[in-house]
Amino acid sequence: MKHIIGGNQAPASPRAKLIQVDEESAGQRLDNFLIRHLKGVPKTHVYRIIRSGEVRVNKGRAAADTRVAGGDQVRVPPVRESDSAAERLARPAPAREFAVLFEDEHLIAIDKPAGVAVHGGSGVSFGVIEQLRQARPEARFLELVHRLDRETSGILLIAKKRSALLALQEQFRQRETGKTYLALVCGVWPARNKVIDLPLHKYLQADGERRVRVVAADDPDGMRAITLVRLAQRLGDCSLLEVTIKTGRTHQIRVHLAWQGHPIAGDDKYGDFERNKILQKQGLRRMFLHAWRLQFAHPASGERIELHAELPPELNLFIATLTPPGPKT
Repeated sequence: MKHIIGGNQAPASPRAKLIQVDEESAGQRLDNFLIRHLKGVPKTHVYRIIRSGEVRVNKGRAAADTRVAGGDQVRVPPVRESDSAAERLARPAPAREFAVLFEDEHLIAIDKPAGVAVHGGSGVSFGVIEQLRQARPEARFLELVHRLDRETSGILLIAKKRSALLALQEQFRQRETGKTYLALVCGVWPARNKVIDLPLHKYLQADGERRVRVVAADDPDGMRAITLVRLAQRLGDCSLLEVTIKTGRTHQIRVHLAWQGHPIAGDDKYGDFERNKILQKQGLRRMFLHAWRLQFAHPASGERIELHAELPPELNLFIATLTPPGPKT
């Protein structure tokens, strides 16, 4: 039955809504919880309403990295969603499986291809997690343990149980995991440069795009970030690096390497844009950053697991163009 608003009546103002945290969402960061529930709302807006204090958890202000608990009441101000629930249901993410590196009843480790977001949001309709849920409708629980940038390929962990999610996320928080990437950088990396310990600050540009920069050690907004670098191979005027991160800051590897004067090849945010054009003509059509090795304790057994995702074919092919030919026989 339709209710018609009379000419002298103002339309009702949109009201804030309360979302109760269920047990499966317990332990999630507040920003991730809201991004999942506010489909169609840009992530930049989600962070804005958190920072402004308009989002309340149990009537109190909370930060983006606050962990929500089962039964918490999250108050969300009126927000405009670009898609209605009906429209989203009419356009579900296409089902897709990904190359599996490890799987049991607790977790899945996949080899994420470059160009695929890990989840929907900020102009991306869907990502790995939405596609995997569509491909596995029988799965009762599938949640991302951590993130990779859209243009980064390699190992991505997905929990199949809430207990596994919480245990693995705690390992990441406590820096008990070992995360090593392969990165090709422009220029010859000095082998003596093995540790980068520079604080990072995350900010939004005027257009709402998220960026990160190195700040002074005494900057109150700086977050400590530690990156370990090992020169694996020199390839002409480029260097292949093994990069291990001891902290998991946004864009940490990309910003740290660029700040050292050796941006990642193909990086469209922090890279050498003129050099990227040349590299593209040589065949590099993505950022050369790959999550190569991951070490962690199994969330149930405690067994130490080490996973490897070899370089994808397109990066191996590009390396071949840089490798000098061997001696003639």
